[in-house]
Amino acid sequence: MSATTVPVDATAADIITTRETTAPAAAAGHAGTARLWGSRLVRVASIVVALVAWQVLTANHIRLWVRFDTLPTVTQILHRLRVQVQTDTFWLDLGQSLIRILSGFGLAAVIGVATGVALGRSRWFADIFGPLTELARPIPAIAIVPVAILLFPTDEAGIVFITFLAAYFPIMVSTRHAVRALPTIWEESVRTLGGSRWDVLARVVLPGSLPGVFSGLSVGIGVAWICVVSAEMISGRLGVGYRTWQAYTIVDYPGVFVGIITIGVLGFATSAAIELLGRRATRWLPRAGEVTK
Repeated sequence: MSATTVPVDATAADIITTRETTAPAAAAGHAGTARLWGSRLVRVASIVVALVAWQVLTANHIRLWVRFDTLPTVTQILHRLRVQVQTDTFWLDLGQSLIRILSGFGLAAVIGVATGVALGRSRWFADIFGPLTELARPIPAIAIVPVAILLFPTDEAGIVFITFLAAYFPIMVSTRHAVRALPTIWEESVRTLGGSRWDVLARVVLPGSLPGVFSGLSVGIGVAWICVVSAEMISGRLGVGYRTWQAYTIVDYPGVFVGIITIGVLGFATSAAIELLGRRATRWLPRAGEVTK
């Protein structure tokens, strides 16, 4: 039971009132902690159950609707992973993929937010640049690989360009929609108080569109990982995607799954980092009823 600090000159009524108000808060805190750990245990248990099911199905060569007997077991994959993490090649591929994703995604974040704000705020910019983005947006970024090979002198620049293109459109579109959805009364209030266009941009547009911006960033990082891995498989010489495809060509199926798991962990880590940054940047937003993660 936690102690409650009470002033020395407090009356008995004050002490009773203080205890009555702090007890429900403490109970709510304990209940929230219990729910948090319960949620974490359920998530861990779901992963453990999936791994056990995988091991049982593959080790016993089960054939249902799919052929589990052709897949490596969990123990084989873990053994291959243990071997690979002890090599310099694994970490070199890891670092190369991270450099590509951070370079392309970083450029997409800056340019995507800037053009999204401009499209949402400027009619002439939307008239000039908007039709070009709408024509290019439906084209899959991975389909631009041949063009990137022709445009850029090195494969590295081409892969970064593909990554940038993949992340750019989700970020730009989400930012544009967020800017256009802002209530006009906010801008009118700033202008009524004598604010300039820059004041509106700094005090209304950018803070107000942050939830939409981070939604686009979250989607963009996922699409960027898909395309950077695909580009590495097609034209790369290093990277997790290239090494995964190379393992497939030499029939190293445990190595293939090591690559798949590595990509999944990297994607999860970068998405979680963006979500955490978004939560910190939008702490002023009400989150009543939100599930604690």
